[in-house]
Amino acid sequence: MEIRPVRYDHPDALRLDEEVQQEYVRRYGGDGDVTPLAPEMFLPPHGLYLIAYEEGRPLATGGWRVQDDTASGYATGDAEIKRMFVVPTARGRGLARRILAALEADARAAGRTRMVLETGIEQPEALALYASSGYALVEKFGYFRTYESSRCMAKPLVGDV
Repeated sequence: MEIRPVRYDHPDALRLDEEVQQEYVRRYGGDGDVTPLAPEMFLPPHGLYLIAYEEGRPLATGGWRVQDDTASGYATGDAEIKRMFVVPTARGRGLARRILAALEADARAAGRTRMVLETGIEQPEALALYASSGYALVEKFGYFRTYESSRCMAKPLVGDV
C-alpha cells in the first residue's frame, strides 16, 4: 500500500471523485456534494490531496484545504477534510484511517489548528470513523450547514491531541 499526494484534477482523483459522487446520490439523492472545489485548494501549503494505491490501483482518497471563512461558520486556522472515500472492495482495511492520519499530520505541519469536516447521517461508517479518531460534533458550518442530514465534526490539531 502506498499513499501518494496528487493533484485534485489528476485522472485517478477524478475517477474516484465520480465514484464518491455516485455514492452520495445513492445515499442522499439529489446531485451529490456540490460544494465548490478547485484543484488549487489542495496545493501545499494550503492543502493536500492523497490517494492510496495498491499494485497501481487507486483505492482510497482524501484531502484537506485551508478554510478560514468565518462568515460560513469556520474558525480561523481550520483545515477542512474533503472527499474521504474508499472503494467498496477495499473497505474495512484501515485505508481511511491511514489517510485521515496523514491529512491531520500535514495540516498540523502547515500550522492549522483545527481539522473540521462535514458528513451526513446516511454515512454511519464515516461518523464512527471520525468519532473513534477523536472528532466531536460541533456547530454546523459550510455549504451544508442548513441541511438536516448534515453533521459537522472537529478535532483540535494543537495542544492535547
